[in-house]
Amino acid sequence: MSQYHLIQPAEALARLVGFSTVIDVRSPAEFAEDHLPGAVNWPVLDNDERRIVGTLYKQDPLEARKVGAAMVARNIAAQLDAHRDVMQKHWRPLVYCWRGGQRSGSMNWFLNQIGFKSLQLVGGYKAFRGEVIKTLAALPARFDFVVLCGRTGSGKTRLLQALSSAGAQVLDLEALARHRGSVLGGLPDQPQPSQKAFDTGLWQALVALDPSRPVFVESESRKIGGVQLPEPLHLRLREHGRCVWIDMAEAGRVELLLQDYAHFQLNPEGFNALIGGLVALRGRERVGRWQALAREGHWAEVFGELMRDHYDPGYERSLMNHFPALARAPRIELLDGGAAELARGAQALIDLGSAAPA
Repeated sequence: MSQYHLIQPAEALARLVGFSTVIDVRSPAEFAEDHLPGAVNWPVLDNDERRIVGTLYKQDPLEARKVGAAMVARNIAAQLDAHRDVMQKHWRPLVYCWRGGQRSGSMNWFLNQIGFKSLQLVGGYKAFRGEVIKTLAALPARFDFVVLCGRTGSGKTRLLQALSSAGAQVLDLEALARHRGSVLGGLPDQPQPSQKAFDTGLWQALVALDPSRPVFVESESRKIGGVQLPEPLHLRLREHGRCVWIDMAEAGRVELLLQDYAHFQLNPEGFNALIGGLVALRGRERVGRWQALAREGHWAEVFGELMRDHYDPGYERSLMNHFPALARAPRIELLDGGAAELARGAQALIDLGSAAPA
């Protein structure tokens, strides 16, 4: 492959939106775990074929290359045929595989032979992953984060949405993680991303932010469901974040929880299975009462008691331990989670954010 058909990772990422198509030729399983933003999957080996060639390579590398080459050639032909409509004049694709080797090299060669100015990513996905990790280590230190702290159900996520609508910069970690961060936090029919995919989404969000403007973010634990915040970001939020305490009356909090967790009304036993994990903390009798209330459909009562007896005890103290700046944080009180209150709260936060950091 001519060096003119190759592109280095840093340049490729800087030009990513300029490619007509970003083609990931890895197997569907590799693609599903993570991929470059906006990439499409044109596998030159499917999951089974990749396993077969890999197993054979350990026994006889030459035979594996012969078998693999035949598979790759057939699959490239099928991909070119299936995507003929995409490949119009002046089409400029970027092609990559795991390490920028034979899989992407083969596809890139064919595309250039057709006449397209296709480029192959040097180092492949592995090099992209290295750039993501490097950026996530360095970039958080550049931002002035305003951290929304508050008890469960106090409207922090909705405030982030209101802030975004008002033009403020927002980093919504729970949206990226597809999880609300509590024992009940899994989203219905939305599995969490892999750790690598979460990192990629976070990288994409951070590089789009302007370091000269404040960034509003919700206080989070190190882990959000099954994914983990990069340590540099985690430390930046806790040690240098400008905290604001969000307070809401209990009735408003219960109403927001009823909305956020409405899906459990169709699946009370799923809810009960999750809160069954609280027995060690809250006792079998109390958890059993919550489970009985859920079966009977008394959801407001369930969430009210969960707030008072599980989430609230020690929550502010725990936040104080993890966010030293919270001790001197300003407070914003919301009456409820209605649009008008959220808009008022968002404007108050924008006003606070615009003030020079202490």
